[in-house]
Amino acid sequence: MIYILLAVAFSVTVSVLLKLARRANVDIVQAVATNYIVAAALAALVLNARPQAAIDAPATWTPLLLLGVLLPVIFVVLAHSVRTAGIVRTDVAQRLSLFVSLFAAFAFLGDTLTTTKLTGIGLALVAVACVLWRKERGTTDRASLLAPLAVFAGFGAIDISFKLVAQAGAPFASALLASFLIAMVLCWIAVIVRALLRKAAPSWRSVGFGVLLGIANFANILFYVRGHQALPDSPSLVFASMNVGVVVLGALVGAIGFREKLSWLNWLGLAVAIAAIAVMTPA
Repeated sequence: MIYILLAVAFSVTVSVLLKLARRANVDIVQAVATNYIVAAALAALVLNARPQAAIDAPATWTPLLLLGVLLPVIFVVLAHSVRTAGIVRTDVAQRLSLFVSLFAAFAFLGDTLTTTKLTGIGLALVAVACVLWRKERGTTDRASLLAPLAVFAGFGAIDISFKLVAQAGAPFASALLASFLIAMVLCWIAVIVRALLRKAAPSWRSVGFGVLLGIANFANILFYVRGHQALPDSPSLVFASMNVGVVVLGALVGAIGFREKLSWLNWLGLAVAIAAIAVMTPA
């Protein structure tokens, strides 16, 4: 279980770094661009990944391009959500995004809808509504609502894209590296264009921050994969431990470390989120 604990810790670390980025005067686009250089290099070195296996299958091209666009975009959205809605709401939205891909699986990919899956999706929607509910002076704070919803939908779309790549027969490590490389190229084009337009000059501070972000981002993925490899006969245990662990640790870090205010309805949403994950975890 040490791998899962490390995966949980690094997942929440990514959220903490994004929370601190604005305070550190970091340009998030430059940081995300650098993150993909680091993540791609580590994927090649540690996982011995090569992008060719994914690129050689024509069926992977569309989902790979989608991943290349979605990964950096959702990273920026994630940073915005952490700043406006907080770590707690953002981490819950990210973890419950698996239900978006679950819905897509039976709606578009031929999966079978069961009572258990329907119950899990229903609980997930209730949890999202409860966790994201936030009132400021009697009116709903739209900024703190829309950003986590975008995280919820965006990570669901990323999961669907990875499923489509897997259906095409591409190895996970190869698809991961290929998507990192596409994202890296697109991000650095954005960095160069913004620099030429004098909107954001390149900053060593942002690049250095991006290195930390890339290490944490890759470590989260690496230890989650290692957890599955260490417990090959218990995928449901790995799945539940990872998702519940991030929800719980994210709640503690957000509420205690950053003093994010949560109402009784938000705490109820956290409990429902854990219940939704439990329902979708086979015994």
